[in-house]
Amino acid sequence: MTITTAQAVAASPWADRERPATPQQWIRRAEEVAAILAVDAVQRDRELLTPYDEVGLLKQSGLVTLLGPAPQGGAGQSWATAYQVIRRVAAGDGSIGQLLGYHYLWSQLPAFYGTLGQAEQIIATSTREGWFFGGAVNPRDDDLIAVDTGDDLSFTGAKTFSTGSKVSDVTWLEAAVAGHDEHIFALAPSDHPGITFHDGWDALGQRLTESGSVTVTDVVLPWSAALGWVDKQFRPRTYNTLTLPAIQLVFTSFYLGIASGGLQTALEYTRERTRPWPYGGDDRERAADEPYILDTYGDLQSKLWAAQALADQAGDAIEELHLDPDGLTPRARGEVAVLIAAAKQRAVDVGLEIGTRVYEVTGARATASAVGLDRFWRNVRTHSLHDPIAYKRREVGVFALLDEVPEPTWYT
Repeated sequence: MTITTAQAVAASPWADRERPATPQQWIRRAEEVAAILAVDAVQRDRELLTPYDEVGLLKQSGLVTLLGPAPQGGAGQSWATAYQVIRRVAAGDGSIGQLLGYHYLWSQLPAFYGTLGQAEQIIATSTREGWFFGGAVNPRDDDLIAVDTGDDLSFTGAKTFSTGSKVSDVTWLEAAVAGHDEHIFALAPSDHPGITFHDGWDALGQRLTESGSVTVTDVVLPWSAALGWVDKQFRPRTYNTLTLPAIQLVFTSFYLGIASGGLQTALEYTRERTRPWPYGGDDRERAADEPYILDTYGDLQSKLWAAQALADQAGDAIEELHLDPDGLTPRARGEVAVLIAAAKQRAVDVGLEIGTRVYEVTGARATASAVGLDRFWRNVRTHSLHDPIAYKRREVGVFALLDEVPEPTWYT
């Protein structure tokens, strides 16, 4: 019997089961979550409701604290496992895969940017409390300003995007500071009276990511909350710059998950519902036996496997850098960024191709809204515009031709 996401949350499906202990067991748990999400994914995408139940499911499953330290109740798993988990969850629902992926990055932001004390305190507390992270983050614009008021910072302004918004427990505020070149990241409770999330997110795809705009008014936080700032000066580390490759691989992971979900949905449809074509001169009893259908699925599956393998390679490479943050060099960081750029462009291409070509092998009836095959293309197309993929290809080309690695930016 299949149950909806809301019914699953009410039933607490993992309440009486042992907690996963190994990476493979956590990946299996993510697949269980994806199977639940997939049941009513089409309906939830159409209704555009705030995904409280979906985030509740992530919390009940234990996936929210996957990267948290074991002594504080977390799973103590690696980034390599987290990328696999994101991929599996996104196969069931691309929006929830994105929310989880962003949460992982933001839950570890203190490790990237903070002082040792900040990292230990915030990560320990968030793990114990099971916080789900959101972020009012868009460093391209100086639309949120932090004003130095002495011992505190007063945040006022707006952000066009704030992924996670209402379903988050805490929100990262990213702001420009008068008199400083560096931006500040500081954590605030999502229910702070000075934070107003707006219900304006109605995009083509990734519709349940709660990525609408936010207004921030006189949110006062102590200077000690500013990640990596000591005596009102930012203390940069090379490891700070690994944040961007890490989140680019988050993107890659849920693109691949969406692509996988689209392919699996189409395969199931073809097995069960696609009718064979009776006018080809080489008639088959089943659509699944038609040569052009087999050829198309073989092509798409091969391309997806190749993209997944490249992403796995990138995940292993960045994991090595996470294990030695103080030893990270600009060159090592740049080489991983190039590898992730290559994986991302392959993931986007295969995701869009699968989202389009599955109709060729499922048939006209598969275009029905109730089937929902369109969501896979819409989801990849929407988020892949986050930053132009052409620049990722250029980064790889510059490395291949000139042996130059990209300079760290907010998008590289």
